[in-house]
Parts: sequence; structure tokens; C-alpha cells
Amino acid sequence: MGQRALPLPAARLGRAVQTAGATDEVSGVVVLLPDGEADSRRRPSPLSYAAQLPFARALARAGQGDGLTVHVLRYRCRGWNADDAHPAEDAAWAADEVQRLYGDVPVCLVGHGMGGRAALRAAGHGAVTSVLAMAPWLPERTAADPEPVKQLMGRRVLIVHGTNDERTDPELSYRLAERVKKANRDTCRFEVHSDGHALRQHRSEVVALAADFVGGSLFARPYARPVADALAAPPPLGLRMPLAAGFGRSLRH
Repeated sequence: MGQRALPLPAARLGRAVQTAGATDEVSGVVVLLPDGEADSRRRPSPLSYAAQLPFARALARAGQGDGLTVHVLRYRCRGWNADDAHPAEDAAWAADEVQRLYGDVPVCLVGHGMGGRAALRAAGHGAVTSVLAMAPWLPERTAADPEPVKQLMGRRVLIVHGTNDERTDPELSYRLAERVKKANRDTCRFEVHSDGHALRQHRSEVVALAADFVGGSLFARPYARPVADALAAPPPLGLRMPLAAGFGRSLRH
């Protein structure tokens, strides 16, 4: 007699990440989606959650005057698991939970690796206004079964990928961005030259780019010129934008 699969534990939002000086009113929420594995029903490692906390704090500091709150999502399991797409389902649940906790506030899904794919997939939720996918895990798909992009209509979309990423293919994120851009002009992609999957080599520039995108997408701040130019540029210019060293120091709002 075959064994029955045990039910997965429930997804959870981690504690709200806010900083001293933040306003009491929540006007926008970032949900951070950690990386994971292609196939696994094991519970996520606590390290995957902890690894997102410094980034969460950096975004919270940048948005503290705007009423930004950041949560890291704790998935039910660490795997994508083929058509089950568990992290994407969990991301959609998280957007529901944000509405339950804070009311009708805009949500930006920010994901890394597998979390980047989950953010892109869950973008169709009504509360989601923007998506940032960093080094997204995008397995090769056929022309007959492409990665869906319809759910990204009407959202601001930013993809960031290191050119030396050996875990997820930057060319696949470029091809996806090409398809998204045809249906949604508010799409851009930055390439972090010589950086790998973790985007550690140019971490300060990546964090500054993310904070600028979140501020402009959730709170209508003016984007820094590189982001504004990338969103306005046609492909391939707006999809192969280099992330210049010193980007964070160059921001002017």
C-alpha cells in the first residue's frame, strides 16, 4: 500500500521589518521571496529566511519616510515542484495576507532565484503593482509551452541579473524580458557585469537600484535617471542596461 504524502505546513509572513523613524501608517508593502530548489517538499532552511533580513532592513530604511513595511515570506516547502509551483502559490497567499493585515495598500513582490520566478508568476494578484526579479530561475521552456507573461500586464517590472551567474541563465531572463516588454512597456532589465548568482560583488548598487524601484513603484517617487531611461527605452536597450558602479551614490530625488 502506497504512502500518502503528508500535508504541507502553512506559509507564513515573517515579522514586519521596520526601522526607527518609520511612520506608523503603512502605505506600501514589499514581500521578499527567498531562493529555493527545483524539487523538494522539505521545509525551507531557516538560513534562506535569515539571508533576506539584511536586504529587508535596507529597503525598510530607504522607505521609512513613505510608510514602507517589508516582510520576508516563509514558504511551505523549499521546492518549486513542477506544475505545483508552490512558491508562486505562497506569494499569492502573501498578497492576500498583506491585504488582511494592512488593507488596500500596494504590494511589490521582490524575489531572488526561484523567488524571482515566483514573484513574476504571482504578479497577477490584484494588490501587486510591481515586481522585482533578481537572478530569476527560469528553466528552459518550449515555444509551445512558454513561461506565462500575461499576468504582468499593468505592473512595473524590473529584472536584475549578473552576467557571470552559473546557477540561473541570464540569457533566459533576457528572453523573458523581451516577451514581457512586448506586452508591457513598463519593463526593464539591468545586467550586473561580472557578478554571480548571489549578486554580492556589486551589492550596494543592487540594493540602491531595488530601493529606487520600490520607491518609484509604490510611492510615485521620481525614478533615478537610469531606471527612468530603462523603462522608457525600447528593446534591446531597456533590457541590457548595465548597472554602473556607484549607482547608489548617483541617486538624486
